[in-house]
Amino acid sequence: MSRYFLELSYKGTRYSGFQVQANALTVQSEVEKALSIFYHQPFELTGSSRTDAGVHALQNYFHFDSSVIVQEKHVYNLNAILPQDIVLKRIVQVTDDAHSRFLATSREYKYFVYKSKDPFLEDRAYYFPYTLSLEKLQEAATVLMQYSDFTSFSKRNTQVKTFICDIQKSQWTEENGTYIYNVKANRFLRGMVRGLVGTMLRVGRSSIDIPAFKAIIEALDCSKADFSTPPQGLFLVEVNYPDGILPI
Repeated sequence: MSRYFLELSYKGTRYSGFQVQANALTVQSEVEKALSIFYHQPFELTGSSRTDAGVHALQNYFHFDSSVIVQEKHVYNLNAILPQDIVLKRIVQVTDDAHSRFLATSREYKYFVYKSKDPFLEDRAYYFPYTLSLEKLQEAATVLMQYSDFTSFSKRNTQVKTFICDIQKSQWTEENGTYIYNVKANRFLRGMVRGLVGTMLRVGRSSIDIPAFKAIIEALDCSKADFSTPPQGLFLVEVNYPDGILPI
């Protein structure tokens, strides 16, 4: 029995999230189905990071154990089976104790906001046709680096034991009229990035000021944050592991 990491990217529009759910189309269910078709046996995958319904990923990982011979050249065959909105990038053999979720040192996300109507961004960004201050958005993003308890930005009904996160990067940029929030942390809470973005957009519109934004963080109350941002603007862009876990 050998352990393998599977790297993939996907457009999440059609899917009810990353992880397998009963009576729902998910990224994991499609990948498990493709593997079972090609290798003629069932597979059970463990994901590195869950993404919600409608959220996209430029990079995400699964790991699985199998006694069959899995080769890198099989990536071509599996991509022929997978739907067009899921792309398998590579399959690599790893050590038996390598875990795609628990060994990940950080995850990085980007959230895209556009201000002018654009049919080519409709399913990959958030249409927000209001005046925004990039300076105020960045000020709010910088404030987040001063905190570690993000209870206010975690949706209810979560089973985590701690709301402590180490944010390593938090910044807003603007490219051709599109505002992009880039955040990197060791872990993320349920709905956290969308809650951060929605609340910072209130700062960017001058609906609230920085002291009010800090008060929301310090309240440790998710009812104070704004989770209204839609899923299509959110991309998981990178999952990082210690050196030596994955072959270069």
